[in-house]
Amino acid sequence: MTGWNRRILLGAAAAGMLAAQAPAALAQSGWLSGIFGGEEELQAQTDPPATPPAPSVPAGDGMNRALPSSESEIKLSFAPLVKTSAPAVVNVYAARAVPQRSPFAGDPFFEQFFGRELQRQRPRMQSSLGSGVIVDPSGLIVTNNHVIDGADEVKVALADGREFTSQILLKDDRADLAILKIDGAAAFPAIGIADSDVLEIGDLVLAIGNPFGIGQTVTNGIVSALARTHIGVKDFGYFIQTDAAINPGNSGGALIDMKGQLIGVNTAIFSRSGGSNGIGFAIPSNMVRVFIEAAKKGGQFERPYVGASFTPVTADVAEAVGLDLPSGALVQEVFEDGPAAKAGLKPGDVVLAMDGFGIGDPDVLGYRLATSGIGRTVSLDVLSGSERQRLDLPLNVAPEVPARDVRRLEGETPFAGATIANLSPRVADELDLPQVLDGVVVTEVARGSFAARFGLRPRDVVLSLNGRRIASTEELDALAGRTERGWRFEIERDGETLTQIVRG
Repeated sequence: MTGWNRRILLGAAAAGMLAAQAPAALAQSGWLSGIFGGEEELQAQTDPPATPPAPSVPAGDGMNRALPSSESEIKLSFAPLVKTSAPAVVNVYAARAVPQRSPFAGDPFFEQFFGRELQRQRPRMQSSLGSGVIVDPSGLIVTNNHVIDGADEVKVALADGREFTSQILLKDDRADLAILKIDGAAAFPAIGIADSDVLEIGDLVLAIGNPFGIGQTVTNGIVSALARTHIGVKDFGYFIQTDAAINPGNSGGALIDMKGQLIGVNTAIFSRSGGSNGIGFAIPSNMVRVFIEAAKKGGQFERPYVGASFTPVTADVAEAVGLDLPSGALVQEVFEDGPAAKAGLKPGDVVLAMDGFGIGDPDVLGYRLATSGIGRTVSLDVLSGSERQRLDLPLNVAPEVPARDVRRLEGETPFAGATIANLSPRVADELDLPQVLDGVVVTEVARGSFAARFGLRPRDVVLSLNGRRIASTEELDALAGRTERGWRFEIERDGETLTQIVRG
């Protein structure tokens, strides 16, 4: 008899012995107690309890949270939530044409025989797959920006099989969110948006999306952590972490709560294999709500301008200022005549809370400011020296002073093909540049232009040209248009100063 057969027979014999014993004897021996909680629990399946169970402690949002108290509660299903929420989760297909260039293009020998045919290569279609959530019956869909970034065409497939060509209303690379619009004869199934601020660690959640393109899939898990920052996804720094399985293709899909409402948009996973390791991240619904409102108004998603820069509070700084924990946003610099300066913030102050919400680091502060919206006035709890103060900070759009004066440079200069603009707080915010910079910034570089050949990139700040400091687009346009024997220019890129010398 083989080892496998011997194990099967032994297992069958053990099962027969257990079946032959009376349930009461098994309960006394502890077998059933470990599974069902003893004889009393079995009795409770048919008889009503003598006294009602103690009520669970209500959470901050009024929901009762309690551990399962019986086998029947463990058998509860998520099916009702899925039936109401899943129709609002869609598949998003993005396609773009990628130009192809023959490796022999530009070679005089091959061009002698084939001519321009080498340059007439058909573009290759590149596609990406993700998920989205219908958040308004009119056909508004929220998804991740990285799902549709650079796409020439975006199609949406509903759970019932219908397909629509969508229009991109709004997208933001830094927030990694995009709003699509589809049109139909009837209202679309939409999902409500919950308040993500009431979410707690340990709450049950469902993730719905289209992983690996296999079709709509539902997974469940819990909220593993809140306010996750520094995970390396764009510059957005405030995520809900969940262990619900999220895989490639789930991006832009729904993370829903036990009321069937959208609590987050699934965005990223932490994985070395490319699949789910139980560490997924979602953008909170409160951030999504502000983004949707901006799309409905037909504008851009704008972050409030504070007029100050912040840095995390380290353990040494916390000890120096008298804080028990290294938490808060340390004011590093305050810009003259900005909202922060007018509110009374000073370098060295520590922002501890905003509107009653604790501020753990500058990323959390940025999230709270962004979700508050333009036009409001928020309350900051600040540690200034040894005193705690409460300051009122008005939230307005960043000023565009000086005017951007966009220009495209031409001619036979190292800047030919570059589009430039004057730096202002608003332009700096749009390009995610430090507010302390001024002068002229490169916003676009044409493919194949002189500017591209000499290494200029978008977001480069032009500091000087041929020894002269550049203060405006008008000045750079005039200097670059001169006939010179050569050019020597300095640019600032990601905090580093680079020097380039080009012969005329």
